Amino acid sequence: QVQLVESGGGLVQAGGSLRLSCAASGRAFSRYAMGWFRQAPGKEREFVAGITWNGGTTYIPDSVKGRFTISRDGAKNTVGLQMNSLKLEDTAVYYCAARQSLQIGVRVEEYDAWGQGTQVTGSS
Repeated sequence: QVQLVESGGGLVQAGGSLRLSCAASGRAFSRYAMGWFRQAPGKEREFVAGITWNGGTTYIPDSVKGRFTISRDGAKNTVGLQMNSLKLEDTAVYYCAARQSLQIGVRVEEYDAWGQGTQVTGSS
């Protein structure tokens, strides 16, 4: 099983940028597809980015496309989420997730391990 710890959240002005990082530990991390989700108060957890086990393919949904980018560093066992042009509606707890598959998943139930989450708050 892989363990995940997110970092990098905080308060950011609308239009600003923030980079989240997810540190993974455990066996066979390189065989996991990784995803980032977010959950705002009163809303369901939402997929915002995914990357395959080797970093060769990424998927960004239309809701954040052009503003969010996902990357991974196999040597450091980390996955990053670069968020630019942040909006107030990006405010949420952001979660890193691992899926024991070669392919990206977009649904919560497709992921096998989750981090504890990191809060991102937009301000005007």
